[in-house]
Amino acid sequence: MLTGRSASTPSDEGARPDVAVVGAGPIGLAVAWRCAARGLRVVVHDPASGSGASAVAAGMLSPVAEAYFGERQLTGLLLASAARWPAFAAELTEATGAELGYRTEGTLMVGLTGDDLAEARRLWAYQQGLGLPVTPLRPTELRDREPALAPRVRGGALAPTDHQVDPRLLVPALRTAARRAGAVLVPQPVRHLGEVDARVTVVAAGCGAAVLTGLPVRPVKGQILRLRAPGGVAPGFRHVIRGYADGESVYLVPRSDGEVVLGATVEERSDTTVTAGAVLRLLRAGVDLLPELAEYDLVEAVAGLRPGTPDNAPILGPLPGRPDVLAATGHHRHGIVLTPVTADLIANLVTTGVPDPLLAPFGPERFGGAGSAGVDGPGRTTEEDRWS
Repeated sequence: MLTGRSASTPSDEGARPDVAVVGAGPIGLAVAWRCAARGLRVVVHDPASGSGASAVAAGMLSPVAEAYFGERQLTGLLLASAARWPAFAAELTEATGAELGYRTEGTLMVGLTGDDLAEARRLWAYQQGLGLPVTPLRPTELRDREPALAPRVRGGALAPTDHQVDPRLLVPALRTAARRAGAVLVPQPVRHLGEVDARVTVVAAGCGAAVLTGLPVRPVKGQILRLRAPGGVAPGFRHVIRGYADGESVYLVPRSDGEVVLGATVEERSDTTVTAGAVLRLLRAGVDLLPELAEYDLVEAVAGLRPGTPDNAPILGPLPGRPDVLAATGHHRHGIVLTPVTADLIANLVTTGVPDPLLAPFGPERFGGAGSAGVDGPGRTTEEDRWS
């Protein structure tokens, strides 16, 4: 990989880039920022920075609430990244002066009915068994924390270390930080990796990584709503609310400017159409948990595509047989929370060539022969190979 002795510097006019990052969402931009800050010459390719999954994402930093059965290694990575978020947010704000919408009130996990609460308790018991901070709360204790919760809510739990950030503020801040560190953003699509000329290429193209690399990254559709409290005031609740309402799983994320993000569906589809049924289900569940939402303005209904993988975990590290091509993709619903750790792990791998032990469970090689398509050089550009 690249060392301080062999790497060119951002001031080397016309020099071959040390690192080319394909994709300028939060992952790609954070990798570019970390690499450029190490003195590497970095170019970022993306025709529309921040227009992918991050433009739709709610921005929950939820390693505890997102700790699911059978995903222990992923949970460990989520916890490692969430622990880096306070310093990461402070450093990014210092570098740019930008507001990120980073908030630390914590997350309340709730169940509306008896059946909802039983389902939630099963997951909470698993999370507690992992040693995660989950504090069960009675209905009265829940409403002491959030009086706006519906009286019907049967119970819940607090995950105090599950925080939030606003991705629509995060991405511009990362773009500014990367540029100030010396990275160059090229607003053009990469149709084939043979078009990229750099010593190391990092593929952070989300769902577009599949056609570029042959990795098993698939689109997972998510529909999401944005509401706004009337009168421009802050929402009537402070915590992120994650809950079950008559079997429907939803989350509600309050922003200081009055916005509330309500989501999200999980659909094995590749379109971005907003459907009436999804809007109905999300609104019904949201209002069942927080009745005051019925009086909020509905300002946006949008769908995005998460980059999913067969095991729901990200793909991080060199492609089989191609140590000069690193994957940083497949983050599914965890792209925002995993941004700091992904950036650090990939930047360290670029500069030292030594993989951090945290990378071991997430390498592309776990999918067998995947990872060879689209990386054999120029001359194979087809309509199917395009990422934009």
